[in-house]
Amino acid sequence: MEIGIVGLPNVGKSTLFNALTKAGAASSNYPFTTIDPNVGVVPIPDKRLDALFEIFKPPKKVASYIKFVDIAGLMKGASQGEGLGNKFLANIREVDAIVQVVRVFDNPDVVHVLGEVDPIRDIEVIETELMLADLEAVDKMIDKNSGNLRSGSKDAKERQEKLDKIKKLLAGGKPAKDAGYTIEEVRDFNLLTVKPVFFVANTSETPNSAVQAKLRDFIKSRGAILVEISAKIESELIELPDEEKAAFMKDLGEEYTGLEKMIIAGQKLLNLIAFFTVGSEDEVRAWSLRRGLKAPQAAGRIHTDFEKGFIRAEVYSFDDLVKYRDEKILKEKGLIRSEGKEYVMKDGDICFFKFNV
Repeated sequence: MEIGIVGLPNVGKSTLFNALTKAGAASSNYPFTTIDPNVGVVPIPDKRLDALFEIFKPPKKVASYIKFVDIAGLMKGASQGEGLGNKFLANIREVDAIVQVVRVFDNPDVVHVLGEVDPIRDIEVIETELMLADLEAVDKMIDKNSGNLRSGSKDAKERQEKLDKIKKLLAGGKPAKDAGYTIEEVRDFNLLTVKPVFFVANTSETPNSAVQAKLRDFIKSRGAILVEISAKIESELIELPDEEKAAFMKDLGEEYTGLEKMIIAGQKLLNLIAFFTVGSEDEVRAWSLRRGLKAPQAAGRIHTDFEKGFIRAEVYSFDDLVKYRDEKILKEKGLIRSEGKEYVMKDGDICFFKFNV
């Protein structure tokens, strides 16, 4: 799963990306420091994995991951090719979801490309550019579809209905997702404004409280997810040894760092659950899966052959294991189930897949 980090230039995207991934992406007080997208793979924090490692004591534990893509800063007018507009829009079409970083901090040494700090305006600028880009793409798809429509194709008619509905929304300043179609129903349109989005407010040690309060109300009115992070502080925190970091977090009364909260928000946005595979001789591992998928698809996350030759899955719950701490006891109590191809995976399932190639 890929999440694109987007925002106007100089809002702290690359600083945040560096803190997320320790990848060393360039970061400076210049627009377009990021030209080609930087990619970082970040483990999803899950304390259940730590508990499984303690119970089974294997040689290693492996977390599931989300891939973050740091994309060039978008300028007003990007949909008409301003700045790195076309390149930016091409990169963002490739990701599964978007995290939009907005600036809440005041710093005269870091220029804001639009002047004063106003995160709500920044959000609206980016959303407008994405809608304009989608509107142009929809117009091209309508032209391309017209020939098939004249031939009386049923598929072309259905496609036209979708495109007309989406075009009307975009022309009225509404995103394509307001059309009510699922991502799967319009996936081949490859539109920007159907992608799920959450927001990160890049604050500072002395944040602008009034601006933050307005932003919180704005995001709440949309029913969206907002994570508040000081990218500068997080980039310093991530360099601390684990013991010092844990002590710092304890002093703050926080279970997760701001970056971990951001990763968890991405997991929630993408509607991901976690299932686990365990073994005392090799590893315990967490795997990400979209909610609602079935056991064969979960097996396919491990290896495509597992899905092709799926026979059944032996499944038990994390909660039951933590309670009894022994697979033998779970078997005796009938808590390990044999599930077939129609089993819908649940968050926290521990699985052993049986297959035949």
